[in-house]
Amino acid sequence: MAKQNIIIVKDANIRTMNSNGVDYICITDIAKQKNSAEPKDVVKNWMRQKNTLEYLGLWEKLNNPNFKGVEFDPLLAEAGSNAFTMSPTRWVELTSAIGIVTKNGAGGGTYAQRDIAFKFANWVSVEFELYLVMEFQRLKAKEQEQIGWTAKRELSKINYRIHTDAIKSHLIPDEVTKEQANIIYAEEADVLNVAMFGMTAKQWREANPVCTAEPTLLAYDYHRSSCHLCDIIC
Repeated sequence: MAKQNIIIVKDANIRTMNSNGVDYICITDIAKQKNSAEPKDVVKNWMRQKNTLEYLGLWEKLNNPNFKGVEFDPLLAEAGSNAFTMSPTRWVELTSAIGIVTKNGAGGGTYAQRDIAFKFANWVSVEFELYLVMEFQRLKAKEQEQIGWTAKRELSKINYRIHTDAIKSHLIPDEVTKEQANIIYAEEADVLNVAMFGMTAKQWREANPVCTAEPTLLAYDYHRSSCHLCDIIC
């Protein structure tokens, strides 16, 4: 299933989606900047131009092994003439293109792979294109941060049990009291916290007093005598 998001570009909501690892941007939403009443006509006018067909055809040849080049050649020859018309649906049906996708039904629209969408935005408005690129890059940077954070969470979940078992086996002598063992567990848990998150559980609490739990940091539960993971709840 495609993952969808919305970015705000100059007070306009622009839908995005990621399908099979490919980023798409809704060019119907972009077209509304030129004609809010009939954005479909804006897309069709752009697609009937010869330089647009040249760009779309080259993109497909580079990225789509199933692109029908034989069917594309006569379209390119006709593009730009007064009688030539082109729509996203017709383009996909004739050439098996993947750079443009049409979604039907409520909330539907025409989506284009991000490079194609940027090309279309440039045709609509150079200023809008620049803002679109900036906001899209901001979205992708945020996603990458989330991916990195998630990876740390999963790695800490894998490591914490191994680490606490190792503490019990090798660092805690049989003769120490329960209170002394608790201190050793807590100190060793923070070794992982510093390695994974750059801070101890106490340091995080002090820096984030409004939150009531650490962001998946290892915390030692003195009542259960065990280490556990805390999730962000603020």
